[in-house]
Amino acid sequence: MSGKTVTVRLAQRQDYQFDADFGEGVPILLTDEDPPIGQGAGPTPVQLLAAAAGNCLADSLLFALRKYKQQPEPIHCEVTAEVGRNAEGRLRVQQMTATLKLGAPAESLQHLDRALSQFEAFCTVKQSIAAAIPITTQVFDANGTRLK
Repeated sequence: MSGKTVTVRLAQRQDYQFDADFGEGVPILLTDEDPPIGQGAGPTPVQLLAAAAGNCLADSLLFALRKYKQQPEPIHCEVTAEVGRNAEGRLRVQQMTATLKLGAPAESLQHLDRALSQFEAFCTVKQSIAAAIPITTQVFDANGTRLK
């Protein structure tokens, strides 16, 4: 994506609800804040941030394995974002943990060690926010064996 510009347009519906327009061909996404501020009618900005990091990590892992013609599908990812107050008392995402689970057992995937050693470096979102928000990444295979 070198040299590419990404634009998302937000239009307020009411209160803390916004329509996020990602462009032609992509459905509008309603975003909102949790109660008591919002109504919880859509994902919050923190949830969108966690989803972006997890989606990017899953994409990067899939790409790294497919580069070796491996089929790890289906990949699942769960991201936990810990929100707390900073020194000024303002809410901030303090850290995230991304847990990825492959849909195949480790022994069926060739070059798995190479893919695991490099996929995070190619995740645009994680690498962009990691300086401000520590992100721990764990990877498990289909049998529940921790690989990373």
